[in-house]
Amino acid sequence: MDPQFTPIADHALLVSFAQDISDTAHAHVVALDKAIGADIPTGVIETVPALVNLLVSFDPVQTDHVTVQGHVRIRLKGLETKASAGVQRNVQVCYEPPFAPDLDAVASATGLTTEAVINAHLAGDFQVLMYGFAPGYAYLSGVQKQIQVPRKPKPVRDVPAGSVIIAGAQCLITTLTMPTGWSIIGGSPTPIFTGDPEHPFLFDVGDRVAFERIDTATYDRLDRDRDDG
Repeated sequence: MDPQFTPIADHALLVSFAQDISDTAHAHVVALDKAIGADIPTGVIETVPALVNLLVSFDPVQTDHVTVQGHVRIRLKGLETKASAGVQRNVQVCYEPPFAPDLDAVASATGLTTEAVINAHLAGDFQVLMYGFAPGYAYLSGVQKQIQVPRKPKPVRDVPAGSVIIAGAQCLITTLTMPTGWSIIGGSPTPIFTGDPEHPFLFDVGDRVAFERIDTATYDRLDRDRDDG
């Protein structure tokens, strides 16, 4: 897959593999991100993977767009996208009130029972595509087609941290209290912030995520244990 290179200001290069979201394009993004991280060129500060492209930020005093593009092309040769699979992460989720205010609405919109919506969500093949919007907001692909619903016409304010939300083919676990137009189908006590400055979030781009169902009593216990810890 031959990418497109776009200079960004004087300090970054955007490497784009496609215009539309696809597993193939994202596999190239993750593989290139790992390849650059394993042998960082002089002057490169960081790489930021997204859905179909990779932003390579650099110090313009040490290098430039042409040089960085040359480094990227070298790493693209023989790039092994199949070896880019990340770590399996487990996230606990409670689908009971008050954590799932939109579960009934999703069931009504899809023609399924609430239990069928829950089972479809648990059966999803989730992968971390990118971070964005807010700290720790990991966008996951893998929502099964039968429960894919569009965003709400208007966002809802004060959605609590730990909410498990879906829109289209994507899923997300919120980390802050803020508005969202996505459907809230559960709540998770699993910490996304690690407290480790070297690895601040639970997920890395490319990781796989599996959801584990818990009840309200288990959620409350885990939430208390986390606060006490």
